[in-house]
Amino acid sequence: MRITISGPPGSGKTTVCNKLAARLSYDAVVFGKIFRDIASERGLSLSELGDIAEKDRSIDELIDSRILQLAREKDNVILESRLSAYMLTRHGIPAFRVYLEASPEIRIERIGMREGETREETLRITAEREMSEAKRYMMYYGIDINDTKIYDLIVNTDEMDADRVVEKIIESLKVATCL
Repeated sequence: MRITISGPPGSGKTTVCNKLAARLSYDAVVFGKIFRDIASERGLSLSELGDIAEKDRSIDELIDSRILQLAREKDNVILESRLSAYMLTRHGIPAFRVYLEASPEIRIERIGMREGETREETLRITAEREMSEAKRYMMYYGIDINDTKIYDLIVNTDEMDADRVVEKIIESLKVATCL
């Protein structure tokens, strides 16, 4: 089974993806890491690469083609990215699609702790990133990243630790697949 995990920055996508993959013995693919690696390889910040990606579609196309390639090659994989659910759906690749949401306050706190930034820096950088992504996804794909109708499960992670989120996903998977 393919599982996609999406959501805004700081919602817990990467942590949940890795824990769920370990629990199910699935491969985990975190596409935020790929974007960060591309930025690092080019000596750029995430915001700078986001600015370039707004003008150069090839960056998103590279990441998206990798999503589709892995989804076609692997049955037991968890794909963590903002667009994985949309990409698989548009290409007729079956998956259980999970969206993690969290309040802006919680997300900013999580991101700031992870990145070692001040609250002000985190707010600015996260806002720039979210605006860049929303603009690119609409411009390149006609996708409103805030439209969650495509998802099979939406989990608010404000009051849940990653282990509880993983349990909720597994419970929902059992119902969806009649396990």
